[in-house]
Amino acid sequence: MLRLAIAQLKPRKGAYSENLARLGEVFQSIRESTEPPDLLVLPETSLTGYFVEGGVRELARTAEQLFEDLSALHRSTGAPPLDIALGFYELWETRLHNSALVASLGGAHAGIRHVHRKIFLPTYGVFDEERFVEPGDTVSAFAATWGRGAVIICEDAWHSLVPTIAALDGAQLILIVSASPARGLAPATPEDGALVRPSSLVRWEKTAQGIAAEHGVYVALAQLVGFEGGKGFPGGSLVVGPAGDVLARAPLFEEHLLQVTLDLDEIPRVRAEFPLLSDLKSRLPHLLDDLARRQDGRAGPRSPARSTPRRSVLPPQPARFATGDPLAIDPELTRRWLVEFLRDEIIRRRGFARGVLALSGGVDSAVVAYLATEALGADKLTALRLPHRSSSPDSLLHAQLVIDRLGIRAETIELSSAMDGLTSALPDPPDATRLGNIASRMRMVVLFDRSAALGALPIGTGNKTERLFGYFTWHADDTPPVNPLGDLYKTQVLALARHLEVPEAIIAKPPTADLVEGQTDESDLGISYAKADTILHWLLSGYSAEKIVPLGFSAAEVGLVRQRLDSTHWKRKLPTVAVLSGTAINEFYLRPVDY
Repeated sequence: MLRLAIAQLKPRKGAYSENLARLGEVFQSIRESTEPPDLLVLPETSLTGYFVEGGVRELARTAEQLFEDLSALHRSTGAPPLDIALGFYELWETRLHNSALVASLGGAHAGIRHVHRKIFLPTYGVFDEERFVEPGDTVSAFAATWGRGAVIICEDAWHSLVPTIAALDGAQLILIVSASPARGLAPATPEDGALVRPSSLVRWEKTAQGIAAEHGVYVALAQLVGFEGGKGFPGGSLVVGPAGDVLARAPLFEEHLLQVTLDLDEIPRVRAEFPLLSDLKSRLPHLLDDLARRQDGRAGPRSPARSTPRRSVLPPQPARFATGDPLAIDPELTRRWLVEFLRDEIIRRRGFARGVLALSGGVDSAVVAYLATEALGADKLTALRLPHRSSSPDSLLHAQLVIDRLGIRAETIELSSAMDGLTSALPDPPDATRLGNIASRMRMVVLFDRSAALGALPIGTGNKTERLFGYFTWHADDTPPVNPLGDLYKTQVLALARHLEVPEAIIAKPPTADLVEGQTDESDLGISYAKADTILHWLLSGYSAEKIVPLGFSAAEVGLVRQRLDSTHWKRKLPTVAVLSGTAINEFYLRPVDY
């Protein structure tokens, strides 16, 4: 029997010593336990955070240095002897790696058991690992007092050959240490049952189950938890039995010590019933020999494969074009995700106890007020009503509805006199567009000033549709440092608003920036949010206009959205700086926002 524990922790970015001390708290709890684990598993990069970019060089340790730090910490807590597996950034033979250490702490068998260096380095989407670390090139099992195990890191598990090699090398338990950001808000399917999880976690669970069932091994998936620069690590660590059954799951978005006892005698029983690994072991040499022969045959100068250039093609039109809503979200999962994001980003990472936002009377700022109230508490949130003489009276009334409903603090600051003072000093009177931009920037002046006065972090309220369309005033609406709605389309914000029970008068009214009298968003944009959001979704997914038009849109509508998207990239970037050196900020000198 093997007593296994997974410590699902929230590291603070770049704070190795602080995170190591927090691991000491886990050791302390193990010392006080009546049934301490034999093996403790921590996630990928669990002592430094994952998205550290150029900080890898500062944070990397040799395996020997890490073992000494862990051993000293373990001794200081008086915890009983145990094995530990955890991910870390490693300096090995002058090279940097994303690695995992397996070591025995305390007792007669103390020492380093194994080091695995991540083989498959994701360098796509939000990932850029190959820029900062080098890949490993081996995978093997290791011996322990309790049996034989293997450890692999995150994307290694997505390539089925890696766990196969580990199992063929005798692993009874495969440890997957991972720092995989959550993606996907789709509603749960019937096969998910009552579980509400990000879509990426559903896929992770199926992957772990497949590895376990194919090889007749136990699989333990240790997932990082917390937020780094807006990317949320959801936790949800789990343990799967050799028949593919989930034995235990950790909760979402919170630290947890998941403990489970594994009966290693189950492995031969399951393998006798399903001898898949035995079949593979007997046939693999023949398959590899045949593959080698085929590769040798293709290597000749007359090989047809060499004469046909590879082409990059768009994926075929997926079935989901025809059925279902691609923008459908699970609103309860979305609520919890964003509340945890605000709590983590404002309080834990930035050290603020309070928040402040501009409450316009529209649905976006209302939704943020609801989320921030839950995250911080009503007494820790201040809403600013910032009208000027062209503002609609309904905006003030609807903002007050939210203030009364939530019981949050509020201030009303009239901007007309400040705007008059500025516009009267200009060499020419501004037109309506310029006046709207002045009003928008004036709102941010007030927001940031009240932030300084109240000791409260400004919270943004812009949605994804506005950001992609560039439908905001540069260095104004999109300025606050934290924004929970920036990756939700307008229609998704409306769905979340209904779930949060935002007053119907706010949800039902035509969206407006309320900068020019009588103006509405959809009249300015020339298309409804419902159509724009769907077109944007498919454009961002890589599909051409020719593929999107047959879904029920005109070529003019798709062209309008495409033109708005392509012409406003500059508004979503920091100012362009001439690169003159090898240390240019955000080009060569790379540090994440929360480092």
